[in-house]
Amino acid sequence: MEFWNAATNSFLLAFPALFSIINPIGGALIFREATADRSPAQRTWLAGRVGMYSVLVMLGSLWGGTYALAFFGITLAALRIAGGLVIAVRAWALLSGPEHKEEPRAEPQSAPEGAAEDIAFFPLTMPLTTGPGTISVAIAFASERPAGELAVGGFFLGASLAVVLLAGVIWISYRSADRLMAFLGPAGVRTMSRLIAFVLLCIGTQITLDGVAAALKPLLAH
Repeated sequence: MEFWNAATNSFLLAFPALFSIINPIGGALIFREATADRSPAQRTWLAGRVGMYSVLVMLGSLWGGTYALAFFGITLAALRIAGGLVIAVRAWALLSGPEHKEEPRAEPQSAPEGAAEDIAFFPLTMPLTTGPGTISVAIAFASERPAGELAVGGFFLGASLAVVLLAGVIWISYRSADRLMAFLGPAGVRTMSRLIAFVLLCIGTQITLDGVAAALKPLLAH
């Protein structure tokens, strides 16, 4: 019973926490813009690759992130501050950038499969999908695992299932990016892009503030 309780609790906590950071729906708009010169078939292929790579990044952060931080001597507070700043800077650039109006262009030429593979991990997976915010959230979540072998096993099972399900949502969202763009229209895409950028800025600021608070807590305790 302890195992399944831990698995259920970790799943219910991990999925919304990671979903809010990744935002697959908003990410689909960014994915579509970044792959505008690709054919629909290549975008579908890239969506599958990004989903697969996202699983690897999130599971790696969840299972081995705390050990990597310990090896390099990096505190979780420092990771949160750095990750939050990266997200906030990226969001500010999107928010304050000039309005982009799509102009008619020729049909995109099919790029070779090798060229598509070149962008599948960087930048489509990192940092556009699973960036520093996702990694820091996964590591922070893993650092709060419960005590006891059964509870720990259930905790990681639930969190891993949440990661796999989220990767599936990313894949579905990204492969549906063309339909989403058509549904929203040019004005809707511009509005949603600004709104997503603002929410992303708030998320980055909150992650940074959490890191600063964690770093200052031991100093203020004295």
